[in-house]
Amino acid sequence: MSDPSSSPATPKPFPWAKATQWAIVALALVLRLLWLRMKPPHFDEGVNGWFVDQMRLHGYYSYDPTNYHGPFHFYILFLSQTLLGRDILSLRLPLVLINTATVWLIFQFRRFLPWRACAWAALAFAVSPGMMFYSRYAIHESWLVFGMILGLWGAAELWTRGTARGLWTAALGATLMILNKETHIIHFAAFALAIPTLALLERFAPSAPEGVPAHPAARQWSRKILLDAAIGCLFLLVFFYSGGFLDPAPWKKLAGNFFTAFMAWGHTGVKDEGHGKVWYYWIQLIVRYEWPVLLGLLWSVRALWPGMNRLARFTAIYGCGVLVGYSLVPYKTPWCIISLIWPFFFVFGAAVDEALSRAWGARWSTSLAAAGVIAGSFAVSADLNYRHPTVEPGSVAELNLCPESVKLPSACLKALSLPSYVYVQTDNDYFKLMKPLKQLAAADPRALHLPIHILLSSYHPLPWALGDFTDVGYYDKGAPEETDAAVIVAESGQIPKLEAGLKGAYFVVPFQLRDAMDGGRVYFSVAHFAQVFPGRTPEFTPHPSASPVDATERPPVPVGPSAQ
Repeated sequence: MSDPSSSPATPKPFPWAKATQWAIVALALVLRLLWLRMKPPHFDEGVNGWFVDQMRLHGYYSYDPTNYHGPFHFYILFLSQTLLGRDILSLRLPLVLINTATVWLIFQFRRFLPWRACAWAALAFAVSPGMMFYSRYAIHESWLVFGMILGLWGAAELWTRGTARGLWTAALGATLMILNKETHIIHFAAFALAIPTLALLERFAPSAPEGVPAHPAARQWSRKILLDAAIGCLFLLVFFYSGGFLDPAPWKKLAGNFFTAFMAWGHTGVKDEGHGKVWYYWIQLIVRYEWPVLLGLLWSVRALWPGMNRLARFTAIYGCGVLVGYSLVPYKTPWCIISLIWPFFFVFGAAVDEALSRAWGARWSTSLAAAGVIAGSFAVSADLNYRHPTVEPGSVAELNLCPESVKLPSACLKALSLPSYVYVQTDNDYFKLMKPLKQLAAADPRALHLPIHILLSSYHPLPWALGDFTDVGYYDKGAPEETDAAVIVAESGQIPKLEAGLKGAYFVVPFQLRDAMDGGRVYFSVAHFAQVFPGRTPEFTPHPSASPVDATERPPVPVGPSAQ
């Protein structure tokens, strides 16, 4: 790569450019690593972790088109968990690293954008509430974002210089998108439509001459290089979708099921499947969290007038197209936001750079205003990621965050009327279950074989979280024949019948897996957990008519799973 202190629109070296670049990348990494374990595993993290555990059993990931996600992410998680162990850190770390690498990638656009625009875009991206929040989740979106920005860099390089590197980069970026989420089809469509839209605008309002040229550069790659890139990307698609050639029906998975995924995804998107939102849902999230993005979105109107950087103009058109596409789909989950807001970080950076270049007002005041917007975004991000990462909108927990000086509840409700990034999030009560279990297992590994009953209507991420325990039964529609167990987790509706059949004494802890679920309790058998809760009196003792279980002596730890 060339010297980061220069670019087509910034011919003079920028002081401290390289140091600034790496400082922003380091800031992004630190912010994403801080207290990475503090948030309980999300529902989807638990599902993804469970898939990784199945890969350990079967040797490969069997692609399921109704899962709406490609296979690549699961192989990365499998590798990380194999190297680092079964821990939420091992699931989240790859996403932290790739999202941080995306910040570095933004700086590589200095070949096509002013360096200053790249720096402002990268800084806004680094502290973004959404980018931080969802890069600290073990979900697919950060890979999709990296693939899209990588593909855009390749396309710009291909247009500007016509190099084989640009061809390969664009192809690999597109391949990474296909390997991760079926929503890539929206981005491909928006990209394709942005090309003629840009060409039309160029006829009436030409872009600035600096940066990306008006016409493509001469081709510097041969047909053989094109064929190599096509074969290489096709190999990656076949390899991952066929489970590393281990799936017994690889061509069915690659051809039939690959296209079946779009039909399943389309049906879900139209029917909303319990996740239906209003069309302006993404705008609501942007207003609540993403202030640089909001400014970038507003500045996209600038694309209608001449003199804008051509790549920034294309990115604005593409970003608006993606926003419209996602808004038309009723099915909306908040983590998709990072897939559609990233173009507006570039537009925001271009807006700040243009304001500084044209000296609209004092340069210091312009810089301070832009820094103030980013500082505000960081304040929101810090509160979301480090203080209230599990507080869902409108929940009792969020209402409790309102200051006591606010007399009218409606004042709080008005402030909470916008949707939140916290969605289907596991509650901190998760630790009430896991900490005693892990403490006992650390003291006596035989505890990994204790019977555990989960009586919940929805139980992810517990199957992954309890993956090291060998005797766990999940009863979402019934109850086990043997009521007593070392640990029992039950929702409120199950409690009367459960307690009527218990014969042992238990320590009882209030428990709620997610805000949308009914509350319940965790029962820890006194016979097994007396050393974990020293001096504590059991909150539940059996009815006198029940046959008592002697809790004075700890019975032997059973070995092997019991029948569910």
